[in-house]
Amino acid sequence: MPDKYLYEYAIIRLVPKVERGEFLNIGVILLSKGKDYLGMKYTIDEKRLKAFSEDIDVDLVQDYLHAWEKVCAGGSDGGRIGALEIRVRFRWLTANRSTIIQSSPVHPGFCTDPESALQKLFIKFVL
Repeated sequence: MPDKYLYEYAIIRLVPKVERGEFLNIGVILLSKGKDYLGMKYTIDEKRLKAFSEDIDVDLVQDYLHAWEKVCAGGSDGGRIGALEIRVRFRWLTANRSTIIQSSPVHPGFCTDPESALQKLFIKFVL
């Protein structure tokens, strides 16, 4: 049996009105330090978002998520945070915040392929 690697993941949530505390699951972010992997997968269902909150600025949400993708990828496109170690970038992305894009608490798991685990979690918690 192939070696399994520890991974950590969090659900990416859209919180249109922070003061209400209501949210929609829109994505997943996953770190596997053992496989040197940090990735995220998300979807924006504009019709669903508008039904949840007519005031939502979908372009703003996309901009935030593109910034998160850059941090995941690392390097200069991710700014100062993108230059940090993979584990630190994950912790920064999953830190508690009071903005329209938040994450759930971090949960652990084991996998042989982090990309496949990310896809399974995305299907289970987002779609």
